[in-house]
Parts: sequence; structure tokens; C-alpha cells
Amino acid sequence: MDLGLTGKVAIITGGSEGIGKAVALCLAREGAKVAICARRPEVLEGAAAAIRSLSRGEVFAQAVDVTKRAEIEQFIAAVASHFGRIDILVNNAGRSAAKKFEDISEAEWEEDLDLKLMGAVWCSRAVIPHMRKVGGGRIINVTHPGGKAPTARSLPTSVSRAAGIALTKAMSRDYAAEDILVNTVCLTNIKSAQTERFWRARGGQGTLDEFHAEMGKGIPLKRLGEPEEVGALVAFLVSEQARFITGTAINIDGGMSAVV
Repeated sequence: MDLGLTGKVAIITGGSEGIGKAVALCLAREGAKVAICARRPEVLEGAAAAIRSLSRGEVFAQAVDVTKRAEIEQFIAAVASHFGRIDILVNNAGRSAAKKFEDISEAEWEEDLDLKLMGAVWCSRAVIPHMRKVGGGRIINVTHPGGKAPTARSLPTSVSRAAGIALTKAMSRDYAAEDILVNTVCLTNIKSAQTERFWRARGGQGTLDEFHAEMGKGIPLKRLGEPEEVGALVAFLVSEQARFITGTAINIDGGMSAVV
């Protein structure tokens, strides 16, 4: 299936490792030019080199803290200058944060909302004028099924992700007439840099594959998802094949979520 991504320009935040890197690689292999950002320059440059090597695609990389609006705006302006256009934005930056309500500090609330919600807001605001210039675009917000059905000890992530899902639906209505389509993938139970850090934090007992296998036992599909599977879903949603899909929240969690 031709996804029609050749020559498109895609921005992926949090693109230096794990899921973001896999999304960038998948889009690059489909012919898109990709721009990735993350906070750690050395990790980011390594990811850019790997994506170039594996896809033979064009990659632009810049260290950015997406909680800082000025850095976001400078990065997106640099991408537009470098490639001449922007067609796709994947708001992927984020990390797990899950505690009981009374255990969360004011600083933790602010940090989580700045990273996962306001980062997506400022990135989207910055790219929309560029998408208008090319007659449309695609925005994907990476969220979590917990934003639909929060569990105990799921804060502040469940709140910031619920806001991201609402942002997706509202933006999809605001920009449909301009052919700027906005969707969200609600993911969990995916192999990532975070699962590897969790394994190391618990002492790194056994192999990482064994740890992943143990984590997968409680999932209906009996395994964790691969980052490349998220990449494939995102590639379809931003493609010409998905031009009638907007305002949708798609779970990719191995069947774990209690909600559709």
C-alpha cells in the first residue's frame, strides 16, 4: 500500500529513543523527511544517525525542551526553513507519572501538564500556519487509555492524557475544513526506553526480554507491543489512505483497556 508520504515533512517530539524514534524511522522509511527533537543532544544525535542509516532518509535533529514555548517556536521555524514545508506533527514527548492524588506536589502537577498537554498545544499552534500554506496537514497526539478510564494511583498522567484526548477532538472540529486532521493514539504496554529504565531501577534481574515477557503475561495478547507497531499505526493515520479519519482516539494496548 502506497501511503503517499514521499516528500512530506514530519516533526516528532520526544524522537530520540523508544516509541518516538520508532515512529520517526517508520515515517522516514515511507519517504517522509523527518525532524526530531528531545532534551538530550547526545542521545538525539545518535537517534538521527541511526534513522539516516536505516532509512537513507533526510533527518533534522535539534535539542528542544517542549515545556519551553520559545524553544518550540524556534525549532519549528528551523524545520520549516530547512525543509521548506511542514505536513505532519506527532506530539509524542512525555513520560510516565503515576501516584495517589495526595502524594503529588504542585511542581509535579505543573511539570506533567506543561510536558504532556501544553507542549502539544504550543507545538500544534506553531505548525498550523505552515500546514495551511501546503493545503492541510496531520497532527497525532500520543496519549494513554487511562485518559478515558483512569485507575487508582494514575495521577497526574490520567488527567493530562484526558486533556490531550479532549484537545484532539476539539482541534479536529476546528480544523477539518482546512484539511488538518487531528487524531490520538492511546498507548500503553509498549516496549520503550521507559520500560527498560523500569527494569534497571528494579535491579536489572534476568534479561530485558525476560522482563518484557513477564510484563506481558497479564495482557490479553500475552505480550508487550513493539515500538514499530506504534510507528505503523501512526504512519497510516498521517497517510493519504486515512484522509477521512479525524477526531478519533485509537487504543494500542494489546486489548488491556476496559474502554473502546
